Amino acid sequence: MDFGVISVRYARALLKSALDQKLDDQVYHEMQTMAQSYIDVPALRQTIDNPMLSKDVKQILLTTAAGPLASQLTQSFIALVLKEDRENMIQFMANSYVTLYRKQKNVISGKLTTAARVSAQTEQKMRQMVESKTQGTVEFETEVNPDIIGGFILEYDTYRMDASVKSKLNNILNTLKR
Repeated sequence: MDFGVISVRYARALLKSALDQKLDDQVYHEMQTMAQSYIDVPALRQTIDNPMLSKDVKQILLTTAAGPLASQLTQSFIALVLKEDRENMIQFMANSYVTLYRKQKNVISGKLTTAARVSAQTEQKMRQMVESKTQGTVEFETEVNPDIIGGFILEYDTYRMDASVKSKLNNILNTLKR
């Protein structure tokens, strides 16, 4: 059984329905929440894969995993997945939906790593710079990592800009070793 092909088909159908009902943004957030729930609660997979658990209980668990106020479309989608006995693939379907949505809406994931917390203005400037280069919307994640000593590391799409002090010191050290 090809999990990738099946999950993408379900995700495409969900995206089409969400676009038709103008719920694509809400369903996007619900699928992100569901995918993150599988990461945060590893026991969720084992519980959903348990054949002894009734479909009603699985419906409640998956609806809860999608967020506190899951849309009717998401609830119907979960019910369809359970009816077709595909609940073991729902995590992949959620991830596929997120990927398809991002591609459709030209949403780029970005990450900014700094040695110390940056102001909202600095973060916004970095976001605007990435958006101007990519002609898309950027979902930015920020991380504080004191190990880089100073500067920043900016990652988005397949691009990585390492302007950290640690990286520069390593370059100088490598140059001196030659």
